[in-house]
Amino acid sequence: MSKTRSPVETALFGQPPTRELHRLFFALMPNTATRHDINHAAALVQQQHPGLRARWVKPERFHATLNFLGDFPVLPDDVVEKAVAAADGLKAAPFAWTLDYVGSFRGREPPCVLRGTQVPELLLTLWRDLHAALVRTGLKLRAERQFTPHVTLAYGRHELPEAVPVTPIVWKVDRFVLIHNVVGKGNYQTLGSWKLAGLA
Repeated sequence: MSKTRSPVETALFGQPPTRELHRLFFALMPNTATRHDINHAAALVQQQHPGLRARWVKPERFHATLNFLGDFPVLPDDVVEKAVAAADGLKAAPFAWTLDYVGSFRGREPPCVLRGTQVPELLLTLWRDLHAALVRTGLKLRAERQFTPHVTLAYGRHELPEAVPVTPIVWKVDRFVLIHNVVGKGNYQTLGSWKLAGLA
């Protein structure tokens, strides 16, 4: 008869217990048509650069992170409440964001990312205003001096040798969402969604 080991026993036997990591962040999530276009761009890069030997992101997980709230051992209700309050009080206008090339960031597994040559000013405004609103609620966030909006397509063994132009994808951004993700497990959980309705 097998015996279930306690976490302490498991650690002693050299197999540390698995700990969940709960990630919270605000993001832009593409609609179905835009998601399809992004996936087409990813397939093009995958075909042209098999040497990346990459782990490709599932289309349902495509997103552009706006504001990162942190990683936590359990889902922090107080952080969620403050984040929702910050978003509820935000006024922001919808905008179009054109994504037209794929490049690599540096890293141990260099992310392969979809970006735009031009970053809409309204996107930068949304990022700045949401960060300020979160700080006003009392949340302790890491200082972000620079915002590089992107959609991660894959994590490669190597960087792309150069940027890969793709057919421009015009993403009409009309909302942002609060996402909860248990790292390495399942799909994203949307905790809130806010429509960009204008500044008037």
